[in-house]
Amino acid sequence: MSHAAPVHSLWTLAADPPREIPAPHIEYAQLAPTLIVLGVAVLGILVEAFLPRRARYHAQLLLSVVGLAAAFAAVVALAAGGHAGEKARIAAMGAVAVDGPALFLQGTILLVSLIAVFIFAERRLDPAAHGNRVDSFAAQGSAVPGGEAEQAAVKAGFTTTEVFPLALFAVGGMLVFPAANDLLTLFVALEVFSLPLYVLCALARRQRLLSQESAVKYFLLGAFSSAFLLFGVALLYGYAGTVTYSGIAEVVSGTTRTVDPALASTMGNDALLLIGGALVLMGLLFKVGAVPFHMWTPDVYQGAPTPVTGFMAAATKVAGFGALLRLLYVVLPGMRWDWRPVMWGVAIVTMLLGAIVAVTQTDVKRLLAYSSIAHAGFILAGVIAASPDGVSSVLFYLAAYSFVTLGAFSVVTLVRDAGGEATHLSKWAGLGRRSPLVAAVFAVFLLAFAGIPLTSGFAGKFAVFKAAAQGGAGTLVIVGVLSSAIAAFFYVRVIVLMFFSEPKADGPTVAVPSALTSTAIAVGVAVTVVLGVAPQYFLDLAGQAGTFVR
Repeated sequence: MSHAAPVHSLWTLAADPPREIPAPHIEYAQLAPTLIVLGVAVLGILVEAFLPRRARYHAQLLLSVVGLAAAFAAVVALAAGGHAGEKARIAAMGAVAVDGPALFLQGTILLVSLIAVFIFAERRLDPAAHGNRVDSFAAQGSAVPGGEAEQAAVKAGFTTTEVFPLALFAVGGMLVFPAANDLLTLFVALEVFSLPLYVLCALARRQRLLSQESAVKYFLLGAFSSAFLLFGVALLYGYAGTVTYSGIAEVVSGTTRTVDPALASTMGNDALLLIGGALVLMGLLFKVGAVPFHMWTPDVYQGAPTPVTGFMAAATKVAGFGALLRLLYVVLPGMRWDWRPVMWGVAIVTMLLGAIVAVTQTDVKRLLAYSSIAHAGFILAGVIAASPDGVSSVLFYLAAYSFVTLGAFSVVTLVRDAGGEATHLSKWAGLGRRSPLVAAVFAVFLLAFAGIPLTSGFAGKFAVFKAAAQGGAGTLVIVGVLSSAIAAFFYVRVIVLMFFSEPKADGPTVAVPSALTSTAIAVGVAVTVVLGVAPQYFLDLAGQAGTFVR
């Protein structure tokens, strides 16, 4: 009998009822915007695989526009259904927040991306090569620049239509990034939108080596910043025993109830919290291009295809600042005295360096890159305010800034010479005589960047500085106004160059764009003027959307 006992116990174990693993509970309706965009991106890849080459461009353009419009409609429906206010909640098992700031930022990202897709699709700027219309992207991304394969691809009239699904994957990641409610979701979203951008930066049709160099720089520095972020996530997990924002916030404020015995020895170790928080912040400041993590910005902006630069400059900033706001206001509000001095320093250096170095630039795209660094500093002033007004002012500024940036880069694509885009500032001399409309539109965008009254830039800067002053950061406002004055110098210098210089005989021509780019530029001008002349409705909208769900 004694031999049968082990068999008997095994038998009873096997006969135990199987343990049930609970199915995850996903709120599909609340995640609809992201799911639509990612679904359409997957469809775009299938289009690349199965449609004949000549049909792909129109199919991809239609898919992208319909997908982004549908996702924007879903965001509006969620906001109208009260998810920006009283119905705000955490969805997807605690991974994603559906609340006012998330929906506002997602709506902004989707609108900006929709207009960016129009610029991506522009095919009328260059003269037709071999009877085929060409866009801003390499004929065949995998071909060696200047090699036989590339020449054959150009002759055959190939176009890289993969840029549309790549852009949609990037948008999908950007939609999750500001809404992420745990650190792992944040990291996955960061990778999902960064990887397509690394590829897009390398696909310029002209100056391909410069374009590939910019992509490699972006990739290497981006990998570093992702590593810092991930290391910070690990340390914060060691500190709090959880990666959810609310869980970490509870440990920071000392209200946590459950302690995992395995983590009891490290939990509450302030060194882990401070170093982990700093590393995660570094990862996010890299994405928004704040000093000292800005080194990639001018090179990448200059080398990437201009439509991609515009898309990146506008949408990545919105996503990055959204994530930064949520991290500081939801996870680390208990550490305000620790992070505010550091962010003060970052904001002051960012504003001054962006404005001063921009004065020395001779390339339009590099000039706009340094101006975007200065703007990151202005937006950080609103982040530092650490008040509801701070959140709403940052939301408004991001919405206003993204359209101005996209419009400015759209204009840059139009000024061309034999080698493609003429980005050297000396080529822009006398543009106002040659093409008064294009020069006037660019002047509107430059005045908005400078923060001249009756433009969206002024309304945004005023809101951010007012919030910072009320939050006790008066010194920051003074530095911000000084930086704005320095920045106004080089914006006005470009306007003077365009309107008061004689055009050169061998100067660049201004391409006549199709309806696609014209629409993008017109929307940019309209938003810039409307947000400048009558900003109150949009400020109220940002104010209503300014509360984070915890």
